[in-house]
Amino acid sequence: MRTIDWVQGAIEIVDQTALPAKLTVRRIETLDGLIAAIQELAVRGAPALGVAGAMGVAQLALAGTDVAEVRAGAARLREARPTAVNLSWGVDRALRRLEAGAEAVLAEALAVRDEDLAACISMGRHGADYLRAVVPDRDIRLMTVCNTGGLAAVERGTALGVAQTIHEQGWLQEVVPLETRPLLQGARLTAWELQQMGAPFRLVVDSAGPFLLSRGAADAVLIGADRIAANGDTANKVGSFSLALAAKHAGVPFIVVAPESTVDMSTTSGADIEIEDRGAAEITSFGARITAPQGTETYNPAFDVTPRELITAIITDRRVIHLDRGQELNTTPLQPSRQS
Repeated sequence: MRTIDWVQGAIEIVDQTALPAKLTVRRIETLDGLIAAIQELAVRGAPALGVAGAMGVAQLALAGTDVAEVRAGAARLREARPTAVNLSWGVDRALRRLEAGAEAVLAEALAVRDEDLAACISMGRHGADYLRAVVPDRDIRLMTVCNTGGLAAVERGTALGVAQTIHEQGWLQEVVPLETRPLLQGARLTAWELQQMGAPFRLVVDSAGPFLLSRGAADAVLIGADRIAANGDTANKVGSFSLALAAKHAGVPFIVVAPESTVDMSTTSGADIEIEDRGAAEITSFGARITAPQGTETYNPAFDVTPRELITAIITDRRVIHLDRGQELNTTPLQPSRQS
């Protein structure tokens, strides 16, 4: 099942707020409905948001609204999640076809979808090849945070897509996903996806991840990315920075897996990335249960930024950038994608 697709004139998504208890498909027919789904995290993950952005513009164009109204709606859509660059990238890419007509916009949105499918296959292969070189003689143990599988893309995903490829090749010993507070994307989504693919895994609380790395629990850490700055600094789900520090201490490779569309050369460094704060409710309550005193003030950054100095390599659908060897994103020659 695809996480997001265009079906009979509307956007259909797997509602990630319902997992793991129930697998539900939500049909989205309006801009307000799409923005709500994005902000509620019913659809999430950088690649999936790129597809959602492009399809949202196509939906506006096909509704027969004039160009000015389409652009105004697109401006609202691109601001629904400020940290993830793929959302605005997908919106802007579809908008570039607006003058050619609504059908051209839809064709572009479907191309974004199809390219994501191919990119995820390619990232899985590049990542597996890289990790086979890092751990050449035995099965591998991987640690990850948040959710970077098919639920974060159209299918397969980024960092977890690498784990899936290794599992299919027969040399995945174990995945150790962090639960990923406060909304438990690791527990609710990553564990569900690993169970669906039949991959061995053990779930741990967030605060245990760094300690377990220091005790040799994983051979590599794989994360996704919501935005990669021009210098290699990477924004991802909060908790990534802590794992990067622990990986450095333990001498474990810390690897970012993301499509080329997540590389934002217009953002100079991580200091320039806007970090979304999701408010107090997510950490002062657990579902309907209040878990902190009324009036408690909070910090709730949805993301953190890992500096390039802590990142071993960035793997995209086109290349491997060896940051630990001093390679730069703007000078590394592109390699042909291994797509099928």
